[in-house]
Amino acid sequence: MSQQNAAESMATGTLAMPATPSAGVSAGTLHHGRGRGCVITRRALFSASHLYRLPELSDEENSRRFGRCSLAPGHGHNYELIVAMAGPLDADGMVLNLSDVKHAIRREVTDPLDFRFLNDCWPEFDLSRPEGRLPTTEAVLQAIWTRLAPHLPLVGLRLYEQPTLWADVIGNPMEAFLSIRTHFAAAHRLAREELSLSENEAIYGKCARPHGHGHNYLLDVTVRGTIDPRTGMVCDLDQLQGLVNELVVEPFDHTFLNKDVAHFASCVPTAENIALHIADLLSAPIAATGAALHKVRLQESPNNAAEVFAETPLLDTRPAVLEALAGA
Repeated sequence: MSQQNAAESMATGTLAMPATPSAGVSAGTLHHGRGRGCVITRRALFSASHLYRLPELSDEENSRRFGRCSLAPGHGHNYELIVAMAGPLDADGMVLNLSDVKHAIRREVTDPLDFRFLNDCWPEFDLSRPEGRLPTTEAVLQAIWTRLAPHLPLVGLRLYEQPTLWADVIGNPMEAFLSIRTHFAAAHRLAREELSLSENEAIYGKCARPHGHGHNYLLDVTVRGTIDPRTGMVCDLDQLQGLVNELVVEPFDHTFLNKDVAHFASCVPTAENIALHIADLLSAPIAATGAALHKVRLQESPNNAAEVFAETPLLDTRPAVLEALAGA
């Protein structure tokens, strides 16, 4: 299998290369792992500014659509880029020489973008051209993909604009995943009403105590969609943040979930059930924005989290590469 085919297979979750040696094959026979598949990641940083302002819109229209992001002369971020690559190991036990990876990323991405105004960096962001688009997180990541793909066996890219906002591109550079992070504080009690206290304690332990306990929940919401050819957005970011705040954060924050949220009067508010209910609340409203809800991740504590993939048909393909990016 060629390196290009191996990368494409990993991107779709169909990689056929063995992760472990087949029966009867020794490590010596493999020549330092040659031919076995692996995903590798590389992290890179750059600082840049951008401005969301379309020339065909008035000042009022730009302000209404893009908020403070439309204010001249723009604003900046410390970006973090994660590059995921895949392929078979060579005779030296590497998918790629990391020095070559580092230089490719520096040449194609960080040197052209670092300490620059993104609107002026690349032709994709020249808004005087009909095909020009705003340098959103998604659009910047798409442009990075087109520059790195000829040089590296890409399977995924992630770009953090800030810790609470990031985008992923996997395989199809015209489509992106956009994630936002928020938080709320709430109390709950894990107990089934039809069971006695002792029975509930046998199942839920301390979490079944009558007066409940609380958590500071971290909520990640990931949507998927096609990048708009002009705005550079998968969906209206303000609208997405507004929906999550209106439908989840405000109704859940500083509540006793069992008593204050009707759904949990008859449903045990485990992290899993809270995540599922959030996905149910958000799926249709997010679809109305033109994007699709892909995933809800609810972190209850540093040790516990629940994830719900709303797009079940993609469950066998997408998460594997997203996890490689998230774990980098």
